[in-house]
Amino acid sequence: MPKPSTVARHATLALALSCAALAPAARAATPATLPDTLEQRVAACIACHTMKERGDAFFPRIAGKPAGYLYNQLRNFRDGRRRYPMMTYMVEHLSDDYLREIAQYFAEQHPPYPPPAASTASASTLERGRTLVRHGDPAKKIPACVACHGEPLTGVAPAIPGLVGLPHDYINAQFGAWRNKVRRAAAPDCMAEITSRLSDADVAAVSSWLASQQADATARPATTIAMPMPLQCGSVPAP
Repeated sequence: MPKPSTVARHATLALALSCAALAPAARAATPATLPDTLEQRVAACIACHTMKERGDAFFPRIAGKPAGYLYNQLRNFRDGRRRYPMMTYMVEHLSDDYLREIAQYFAEQHPPYPPPAASTASASTLERGRTLVRHGDPAKKIPACVACHGEPLTGVAPAIPGLVGLPHDYINAQFGAWRNKVRRAAAPDCMAEITSRLSDADVAAVSSWLASQQADATARPATTIAMPMPLQCGSVPAP
């Protein structure tokens, strides 16, 4: 039987060899220092607003939207005009300058648009949606969507969003949010006013037609729009 001192020496040697074998694995498990770039800092945003996907009712495509619009929405979540707990948590302590940086980053991303999902709406519903988007409904004092969002519906810089490339459920949900006052904008809130003039059937028609349109991958937000706009919008800077 080996002497106690020999056992101790063997145990020490075994422990040293085990540690040496584990050292590379331990080093590999040590987190690398992440680069301090804006792209790295918005990784949490991209986790939900994945720029290569079409988005859904909760996480819409934000890439390519005008920077002023994205900035306004980040402020709206931070300041309580829009309500979604995850978004509020993400931005509630961020400064205006940081929100502008985030907005500018996403405004400069232009991944291809996915093909639109097949619509289950009837031909008459889609035609009603096309009419409202392109021409409005003067009898109900509903302006055409293109009068503010631009003829190609890609939005107008700096603060009017595009409507193409958004899924049906998201568009539908936002109309509901305005109606229920879960979503608000700086006064005068033009979209809240327009939404109040739309029937349920009108909302379904507009959502269905917009979601069925193929977006032009090369399209960008317009830089000018015919003035005056049909309604005053507090989120849109005066010309």
